[in-house]
Amino acid sequence: MIDVLLGADDGSLAFVPSEFSCSPGCKIVFKNNAGFPHNIVFDEDSIPSGVDASKISMSEEDLLNAKGETFEVALSNKGEYSFYCSPHQGAGMVGKVTVN
Repeated sequence: MIDVLLGADDGSLAFVPSEFSCSPGCKIVFKNNAGFPHNIVFDEDSIPSGVDASKISMSEEDLLNAKGETFEVALSNKGEYSFYCSPHQGAGMVGKVTVN
């Protein structure tokens, strides 16, 4: 299991860590930390072929509004997955996970 904080301790709009790798089937727990509301959306153009972005992403309208709220996902296909927080994508709140 990998924990990813949404918002750094200093209040910056970032995923912590923003880039990491894991094995197929690993569970990733995104946890609201600071600067919310946040969500997790996987970029359909930057995930492995055959993966349905809508099945691994939160809806763009759904938001984690309180500290400690979580969203969990397990990625089974090998490859690179880019993700972002839709309210803060313009502020650079993006990340990448490599499943190897």
